[in-house]
Amino acid sequence: MNVPDRVELFAVRWPEVLPGDDLCQLTLESTALRDGDVMALTSKVVSKAEGRGVSADRGEIIDAESVRVLARRGDALIAETRLGLVMAAAGVDASNAPAGTVLRLPVDPDGSARSLRERLHTATGVNVAVVISDTAGRAWRMGQTDMAVGCAGIAALVDLQGSTDAQGQLLSVTAPAVADELASAADLVKGKATGRPLAVIRGVGGQVLRVGDHGPGAAALIRRREDDLFGLGAREAATAAGLRDDAVALAHFPAFSGADSPPFTGLTSTHENVAATVTSSAAAPKTAAEWVVRVDVHRDADEHAWLHAGALLERARTLASAHRLREAEPTRQGRPDTGWRTVGCLGFVLA
Repeated sequence: MNVPDRVELFAVRWPEVLPGDDLCQLTLESTALRDGDVMALTSKVVSKAEGRGVSADRGEIIDAESVRVLARRGDALIAETRLGLVMAAAGVDASNAPAGTVLRLPVDPDGSARSLRERLHTATGVNVAVVISDTAGRAWRMGQTDMAVGCAGIAALVDLQGSTDAQGQLLSVTAPAVADELASAADLVKGKATGRPLAVIRGVGGQVLRVGDHGPGAAALIRRREDDLFGLGAREAATAAGLRDDAVALAHFPAFSGADSPPFTGLTSTHENVAATVTSSAAAPKTAAEWVVRVDVHRDADEHAWLHAGALLERARTLASAHRLREAEPTRQGRPDTGWRTVGCLGFVLA
């Protein structure tokens, strides 16, 4: 890995970017690039140019852009996007957007970076790298930094495993996220409300790949779910895992509060001869509450229905654990008609 002795950063001011604007032309009109430069461009201007702004309910757009919710507390939501990125509000943002409009992430940020890099080389003969960045929070750390959601012409991740440090010790897990480091550094001069969406990083030419080699893109920085020690996120993800029968540890989740979705939402039967019923009552909000889950099986049910009924009861206990509810004697429930038999009736109260 080539480590430069000196790096220069400078930001470039642009006019307001509109749908259909040519980012290559804007770049050529605003700065003179050199071989080995790295362009760090905010994803918002890419989204604007690509027409990714939409006038619609922000919540609906967030849901449409999400494939998995990891945490939700009131209006705050952390979700995995269709690109595999885990971000607040699935990367949907209303800042620096026209009133009443929200911006979605580019459809293919790596593709957008490759296209811009190729067009700049065709126009100028200069070999540069392109990083498309967005702002994100970090687990265990306060504040936000910029990270790469797309890049071309640079190795987003440099695996140093197998090399040695200055003392000759073998490196086993070191892999600098170079594209993220460049994105974060560039934000020092771009700012958030300065009208300077582009920064040029000069002095890291040793990191820029040859013409035609775009590298694997920022997709290489997305940790695979199966390799993520904390991939479940908060309660919402644990709840989904419980409904999917994933064998996961569900202890140490936040206690249920009135701002949360009902704990047994989604607990439904998929078998025609099995019925799952959830009832709730709040005797005193925030101090006492009770949920009753009852599972009934029809008299004509086969063995698969009975197995499904048992699984539903275990899922109910899993979901209760995710919400830190404790099992208690259920309130009296009316029996189903004579054609059905109650397999189990579970009661849960706030821990």
